[in-house]
Formats: sequence, C-alpha cells, structure tokens
Amino acid sequence: MDREVVHAELRQAGTTFHRLLESATAEDLRRRSKGTRWTNQQLLYHMLFGYMVVRALLPLVRMFGRLPLGVSGVWARLLDVSTRPFDVINYLGAVGGARVYGHRRMGAKLDRTLAALHCRLDDESERELARKMRFPTRWDPFFKDVMTLEEVYRYPMRHFDFHRAQLTLSAQD
Repeated sequence: MDREVVHAELRQAGTTFHRLLESATAEDLRRRSKGTRWTNQQLLYHMLFGYMVVRALLPLVRMFGRLPLGVSGVWARLLDVSTRPFDVINYLGAVGGARVYGHRRMGAKLDRTLAALHCRLDDESERELARKMRFPTRWDPFFKDVMTLEEVYRYPMRHFDFHRAQLTLSAQD
C-alpha cells in the first residue's frame, strides 16, 4: 500500500470540503441537492459523516479480521436485513448533524477526523492493513462484499466524490 496516496486523498478531501463550505451562501446551503432529499448543508454533513464512519469501522475490521470470514458474514447479513431502518437513521442523522454542527463547525470536525485518520494510518502495520471482513453491501454502493482495512481507508473518498456531484452550490468548483 502506498500510504502517501491515501494521505494525499485525505488532504484533498479536506481542501475541497473547506472550499465548498467557504463558497456556499446561506441560500446555497438551504437549496435541495440533486437526487437526494437533503439540502446542500445536510448533504455536506453526510459527506463529513462518511469520514467519521471510517473511524468507527477501523476497530471493527481489526477485530473481525482476526476471526474467520464467516463471522463477519453473519454480521453483514444482519445489517443488510436492517437496511430500511438504517436508511431512515442515515437520512435523519444528516438532518440532525447539519443542525448540530452547522456549516461553520463542519470544517473543524472534518479537520479533527482527518487528523485522526492520518495518525492511525501511519500506525497501521501491513498485516493490519491486509485484515478483511464482510460488509453490508445494501447499506452503501461503495461497500464491497469483502473489504480490507486498506480499502476502508480509501472508501470515504469515493463516497465524498459521489455526493459532491449531487451538491447544487452556485460557486461549486
């Protein structure tokens, strides 16, 4: 794994996210995004949340990665069965998160989250990065059936880029 590539992706996400936040007007933030039920502000929070989720997933992959793949398969199937409640929670989480953080505090939260991911990535051994587990593929189009810890570190950028295209900000780059 080329860690510097992942570090560069994390840095680029931070730069892009701050640029989006700084250029967004109050009207932009209230406007609906494309293809979602969220406003731009709520979608921006959801994009931030993708990085926060990775921090929670890392210990899970480390734990399940030490067990037979079938164990995480049971967990993934249980989560796939609960996709409908997850979708509701995912939607409402972004609505609430956008209210709690507002666009002014989202940047600082992303900075702290990215800093933690940078530090954690530097501390991972090659063996840890190769650990893998099964994921609930119905929860997110970017989850694969089996993902390594390395792939989990790379997941949020795909999620970020996908949702970035759904923003309807007037000064979007």
